[in-house]
Amino acid sequence: MAEEEINFFIDQEAERMTEGTRKNKATIYEIKISGHLEDRWTDWFAGLTFTHESDGTTTLTGPLSDQTALRGVLNHISDLGLALISVQPINPDQKRSE
Repeated sequence: MAEEEINFFIDQEAERMTEGTRKNKATIYEIKISGHLEDRWTDWFAGLTFTHESDGTTTLTGPLSDQTALRGVLNHISDLGLALISVQPINPDQKRSE
């Protein structure tokens, strides 16, 4: 994903932030990437849970404190040359999508 695309996504996501997030509360994100990310990368994505899906993707789930933290995760994904499929803020009461 090109840096311009990441910046555009960050700008769009910033517009969708909830009032709670604006009050410095972490937002839980579900980030889906193509392929199964090896567990050796867990330190690089501290605080995010890896789930290897049966469709060959990996879902990273966890709280990110702000847009800078989200940008850092997206930059790590880009640095590893991984294909980003989706990024969604999720409601903590909402069940994880399948």
